[in-house]
Amino acid sequence: MKQTLQLRISQHLALTPQLQQSIRLLQLSTLELHQELEQILSENPMLERVDDPLDHSLRLLADGAISPGSTTPEAPSAPDAKSSSDESEGAFEGGESSETSSASDSEWSFDDVARTSKAPEDDDARPQLEAHETTLREHLLEQVRVTVREMRDRALLELIIDALDDNGYLEEPLEEIHARLPEELGIELDELSVALKLLQSFEPAGVGARNASECLAIQIRRFPRVPLVTRRMALTIVEKHLALFAQRDFNKLKKALDCDDEDLREAQAVIKSCNPHPGAAFASDASDFVVPDVIVKRTKNGWQVMLNHDVMPRLRVNALYANILKQNKGEASLNSQLQEAKWLIKNMRQRFDTILRVAQAIVDRQRNFFSHGAVAMRPLVLREIADTLGLHESTISRVTTQKYMLTPHGMFELKYFFGSHVATEAGGEASSTAIRALIKQLIGAEDPKSPFSDSKIAEMLGEQGMVVARRTVAKYREALKIPPVNLRKSL
Repeated sequence: MKQTLQLRISQHLALTPQLQQSIRLLQLSTLELHQELEQILSENPMLERVDDPLDHSLRLLADGAISPGSTTPEAPSAPDAKSSSDESEGAFEGGESSETSSASDSEWSFDDVARTSKAPEDDDARPQLEAHETTLREHLLEQVRVTVREMRDRALLELIIDALDDNGYLEEPLEEIHARLPEELGIELDELSVALKLLQSFEPAGVGARNASECLAIQIRRFPRVPLVTRRMALTIVEKHLALFAQRDFNKLKKALDCDDEDLREAQAVIKSCNPHPGAAFASDASDFVVPDVIVKRTKNGWQVMLNHDVMPRLRVNALYANILKQNKGEASLNSQLQEAKWLIKNMRQRFDTILRVAQAIVDRQRNFFSHGAVAMRPLVLREIADTLGLHESTISRVTTQKYMLTPHGMFELKYFFGSHVATEAGGEASSTAIRALIKQLIGAEDPKSPFSDSKIAEMLGEQGMVVARRTVAKYREALKIPPVNLRKSL
């Protein structure tokens, strides 16, 4: 094979590190963005954060005493800090010069964000320490300490308590618990049964039950001021006919109990007042909170979108280090860190600008939703927003993922405003979100004694000009977590 030299001209698109960082920051959620930012701040000394996330947190002095007040440390200054900030494009301020930023201390138009500090004697300024949440096991063991004196009985009760699940049920049979015990202890199965009966007398009512039927029966027997006839009927239902009651098959229940509607209604009210999960109140599941990225408010000019300043970090290049680097012509690594800091500030500004533009475009097309609710939602696809803003669909997809908008109707993810469409008899289109809202309204206004079937709902939507199949109604109803017609029927 003969070797030759050839000269070719080609054109291709390369993802620069700056572009890769811009794409990455755009698809991050608010929580992920701040986590990413904290890591970058710890690695790059050229970058600093003006706003302190721990500004109002409890601080300790060197001797362990509590600091009388939380203060935000001032940024280091240098004689030529202003000129060095000019070179490093100052702070994250949306195109303003850093000299103006240094004079007004308002990075990226944050003048309207007031940072108020409270006096130490103010009640709101005192640190609030979260109280310890009592678990179900601790609650039951406390009752054991005050009611049981014998150490053997306490040990048996603690053994059963440790076998309870989060709902307070004893799913493991007593025979299996007894089989695990050493024979030399001489514990009989009857002793475990007695300990279980004692546990079932504790609070919360229903704890220690082995199934839902036993849990409800324990609570019904402990209800005060319930007529004897009603109590007996409710116990019969939960012990023998709980499946029929769950399926709301009231005709078979009345035939099995030989009662009328009034008696069955009273027994139903007693059963509904029970708690099928007595241990759930002691669960320590932490709630997840969502912070909005944008806020929608009504103004004289219509619905306007504003960025949530609480989730927008305030960044700037460290003026002291930048000035030292300028005077001493520092190492190449420091120059690269300075450039990375500039890129990050620019990409952060671009991220929030893009979110604001996309959110405003969504609001402009869904004005009826903000004025009248979900029933007025119109069909919307990513391409429509992309064509309007001159962006790619993938960019719109990144912006609308895990970004939230606070509206007068509640908190919604930006993707909520996009959806498929359903044809109408007039030749138009209706949003699937609007169809679900109408289904929810129709079911909410139905007669509980004669609820609407999926076919009936489809006919009612057809009368309003919306062509919806019965299977589509069933799919939307299940998405709304609404039970079928037989489970919505009541006496």
